[in-house]
Amino acid sequence: MKSVIYSLCLVFLFASCKNEIKKETTATNQKKPNIIFLLADDMGYGELGAFGQKEIQTPFLDSLIGQGKKFTNFYAGTAVCSPSRAVLLTGMHTGHVSIRGNKGVLGKKFTRIPLRKTEVTIPEMLKKAGYQSAMIGKWHLGVPEDVSTWAKGRGFDYAVQEQWGKDVNGKEIDERMHWVNNNQDSIFYDFKKYKILDEFRTNFALEYLKEEKKPNVPYFLYMSYRIPHAHEYHITHNDLYREKGWPEAERNHAARITLFDNQVRRLFNLLKKQGELENTLIIFSSDNGPQKENHDPLFFTSSAGLKGHKRDLYEGGVREPMFAYWKGKIMPGTVSNHQSTFYDVMPTIAEVAGVEAPKQTDGISFLPELLDKKQPKHKHLYWEIQIGKKVEGFKQATRKGNWKAVRIGNTYKTELYDLSKDEFEQNDVSEKYPEIVKEMNKILQKESVKNEFYPFSGGIFK
Repeated sequence: MKSVIYSLCLVFLFASCKNEIKKETTATNQKKPNIIFLLADDMGYGELGAFGQKEIQTPFLDSLIGQGKKFTNFYAGTAVCSPSRAVLLTGMHTGHVSIRGNKGVLGKKFTRIPLRKTEVTIPEMLKKAGYQSAMIGKWHLGVPEDVSTWAKGRGFDYAVQEQWGKDVNGKEIDERMHWVNNNQDSIFYDFKKYKILDEFRTNFALEYLKEEKKPNVPYFLYMSYRIPHAHEYHITHNDLYREKGWPEAERNHAARITLFDNQVRRLFNLLKKQGELENTLIIFSSDNGPQKENHDPLFFTSSAGLKGHKRDLYEGGVREPMFAYWKGKIMPGTVSNHQSTFYDVMPTIAEVAGVEAPKQTDGISFLPELLDKKQPKHKHLYWEIQIGKKVEGFKQATRKGNWKAVRIGNTYKTELYDLSKDEFEQNDVSEKYPEIVKEMNKILQKESVKNEFYPFSGGIFK
């Protein structure tokens, strides 16, 4: 009898050990989540149907937002593309990151400034977690004459990007050339063949997901689109909205966004076909508010009534449409009022990937907010920007709770708005609340670290 009991114990112990080993092996072999960041270019807070747009049709994006979580207080890195993207890729706000404007002062030149090599990028961070990374589209964080500053040189294993300016030989680079992994024999964008530039770029993304990436290795895909940014070749032959009788510039603007909506659909459909949706976090936003060079942002209420547009640090210049989708993880149809921004993306991705974010980051992961858990909050948010060479081009802003302060360099004055009562920033209450202004000025002075390429960085205070 004793031998029978002993044998049964051995069988039970063996089964238990086998089960534990199986559990451990499964946990070890479980693939980490894929991460996709979709970035629009110059899209206003109000240019998607789910964010209040009435005229421009974005059926797929609206549907996807309904299946994920919509953020109503999400902000770009700043109000123009290059520094905003620098914030996104490094997790550092514009008072700390090396790029503060589309151009900076380098000797006697007013020219583009690349990211410092000491500033860790998201793909460089993710290598430690075993990720492969791809960037397709607009980079805008390097200089044309130095390929080590291009996306391929900053952590991306696969990169397809445009470039403009002059190369190392002083020859002007055609912006329609798309450099595949920095190769000279790259692919020229034939704008007569496609309705929009991002159709051409989405083809690269589909090819990457089907052919280029390594199987069974988690990936980070940064899709840096060019829509709705205006250029003569960003949209070609189309008949969308022709019956509306809108001015041609506005019709093209609306058409770009609707055609872009379909490109996101194409990407999503491939993920679905590959069975990757349950293991892929998708985040969508834009680099800054709507541009006014080639269309009137008031025509479609592109900023949803918010004050300002691209190059402004008022809400219309920096508050962006943002949503996250993760099937089975994010509760569908939810809305978040959490105040977050581009420099929160790096720590969020780090937490998703299970890797420590670099110490350089100013951000706070919003993964808890995505998963309906307790979310840590910022004490304040901060932005700055340098437009052109003059002092009036230097602007700063901060948001603390419902208070928003905006300071334009040559005015020596800090405007103050209570966003809980004045979301459209129509009533400057700085004279009524001098103590709040004093508090906000301390933030503006503290957060802007002097930068050699931007002479007004550090703040302008009498």
